[in-house]
Amino acid sequence: MSVLQVKDLVKEFVVRDGRRRTALRAVDELSFELTAGTTVALVGESGSGKSTVARMLAQLMRPSSGTISLDGKPISTRGRGLRRYREDVQMVFQDPFGSLNPFHTVDHHLRRPLRVHRRAENRADEDRQIEHLLERVNLTPPARVAAKRPHELSGGQRQRIAIARALAPAPRVLLADEPVSMLDVSIRLEILNLIDRLKQEDDLAVLYITHDLATARHFSRRIMVMYRGELVESGDADDVILRPQHPYTRLLAAAAPDPRRRITIDGAATGAIGSPTSPAQPGGDPAVSGPVAGGSSAGISDGCRFRARCPSAMAVCAERPPILSVGDGHSARCWLYRDGSDA
Repeated sequence: MSVLQVKDLVKEFVVRDGRRRTALRAVDELSFELTAGTTVALVGESGSGKSTVARMLAQLMRPSSGTISLDGKPISTRGRGLRRYREDVQMVFQDPFGSLNPFHTVDHHLRRPLRVHRRAENRADEDRQIEHLLERVNLTPPARVAAKRPHELSGGQRQRIAIARALAPAPRVLLADEPVSMLDVSIRLEILNLIDRLKQEDDLAVLYITHDLATARHFSRRIMVMYRGELVESGDADDVILRPQHPYTRLLAAAAPDPRRRITIDGAATGAIGSPTSPAQPGGDPAVSGPVAGGSSAGISDGCRFRARCPSAMAVCAERPPILSVGDGHSARCWLYRDGSDA
């Protein structure tokens, strides 16, 4: 069952260059759904707009346009409606060191959401729920852990506290924004397995944001690939990873370490297909919108944003490609598939 629906989501930021002001589009008409009991991975390199999407879904940042719906109903962005939405949609941040207040104990971090969202009848009930939350994230003995402050915990333990805090309001949607990227390699799998177990136990709809295609494939049912604010490919996890259709997805797959891959001088065996472009270069502009009050205006960026790095670039790539079907439930934003055939 679809829990969270996103339709044509757009986020623009005003960029100032002296007296000139333009609007930089960080997320451009993004649409997808999150379903109970499943994980969808949002993949892309730094600067692709992944975390901006998560912050808009968590209502930490307002979209410029588009709709976010819960159970098919557009969400409220203020008052009690916003509180109810945040009860259903919780977020685990990338940085376990900065997401916890160093002046407060673990007990405080878990007790506060229980009170804000009125999840407990009295203090004794709060104590029981805090103990249960800590046990669910494998932090024992609960009483000893609850008395500690963040600086007394390891990075992995802090992230478990952050996950327990997100579970306190009994959410239906969990936004995991690169939850293991700042942790030691030795404990990353434990945290991802924990999130996966909690998803199954609570029938959560999970959005897993990452730049790691390997973990995206292992922990997700579907994968969406973003580049410069656009969705360039989406489909079942195995299809996207094993049979990538968009040249950018192929670049990501080729960048994953593989000890069996031989490196050649021209880079052909590695799948290297160019280097990142800056917004000032052709094909590198995420998107520049129309006039900004009191500033200058510019036309919306034309063409495929990946064309400056793409080995298959054609004349038609000067026009923005639509999202085209490349298989059952598998789509890519690329002119290579305009005739309905695989490239």
